[in-house]
Amino acid sequence: MINNIEIRKYDKVIAIIFGLFTLAIIMAMTNKDFFSWAWARHHNILSWYIRPLFLIPFCYFAYKRSWAGISATIFLLISSMFWFLEPGMASEQVNQFLQVEIDYLNAPWGIGKILMTLIVPISLFALGAAFWKRNLLFGISVIVFIALAKILWSVVFGGESGMSILAPAIIGLIICVILIYFGFRRSEKNNKDQ
Repeated sequence: MINNIEIRKYDKVIAIIFGLFTLAIIMAMTNKDFFSWAWARHHNILSWYIRPLFLIPFCYFAYKRSWAGISATIFLLISSMFWFLEPGMASEQVNQFLQVEIDYLNAPWGIGKILMTLIVPISLFALGAAFWKRNLLFGISVIVFIALAKILWSVVFGGESGMSILAPAIIGLIICVILIYFGFRRSEKNNKDQ
């Protein structure tokens, strides 16, 4: 049976493997056919509801200081956009908002767009660092920032269609904050009892 020490020994190797898988997905997205296939499945609103929930294992693995877990979670988060079947029919608001997103992605990359896009990896780094350092308040603050930034971006760029992400973002935020809060408290209690 594999014990925790043996798993830890391969932590960084597993992290690199999942990092390469993530890079492969990002590179595949540059292929028009693959991107079209994935984007069609992203119209399935189920992917919108599950994506925020990946912050829960992300925070857990940061708390456990597992590079492999963090890397695997990022891979799953990125790939989740195409896990579900293409919906038979998406709402007009969803279609309009996804058109806004695709237009944003296809627009020229200037300094403003680069800086705005960097908010995503910077906020994930801050979230990971918060739980790596076991700072619950900072971690939850980053989660709230991520949700509010997504909502703000969606409404500013998508207008009325941007409102379509409100329910997934708010439900995801509430679930994440509650589960992470209680999971953190339980882990801290268990650490004190040992």
